Parts: sequence; structure tokens; C-alpha cells
Amino acid sequence: MKTTFTKKNYYILLVGIAFIALGYLLMIGGGSEDPNIFNPAIFDFQRITLAPLSCLSGFVTIIVAIMWRPKQEEAEANS
Repeated sequence: MKTTFTKKNYYILLVGIAFIALGYLLMIGGGSEDPNIFNPAIFDFQRITLAPLSCLSGFVTIIVAIMWRPKQEEAEANS
């Protein structure tokens, strides 16, 4: 039985999931203990730029994992 995904596809997929999880973990925090006091930490580089870029790269990596096709199969298909 031949599967669509190879071992490399699953590896790339897990890396993408790890990037997404890292992005969500980077978004955690920055809140204030007292709701009447503003905490500017919610607008730092980590939460505004780094975390969304990490999530985006994770989603792109998952798309690559789904679309990835080994070169050996292409050579066999052309024969």
C-alpha cells in the first residue's frame, strides 16, 4: 500500500505545527494584574511582529509539507 505522504512530508508537517505553537506561545502574556492599569508590554516586538511571523511561517511550512513531492516519483512517472 502506497501512501501519499512520505516520511519527509510528515517531518515538514511537524516542523510547521511547531512554528505555529511557538507563535501562539510568544503571544502569551503582556496583560496587567490590575485592569485599571495599562501595561505597554502588549505592544512589544515579540507579540506584534515575531509571533505572527512565526505563525505565518508555520502555515506556509504546512502548505509546503502538503504539496511536497519527492523527485524520485517524478522520474518514475515520466518513464
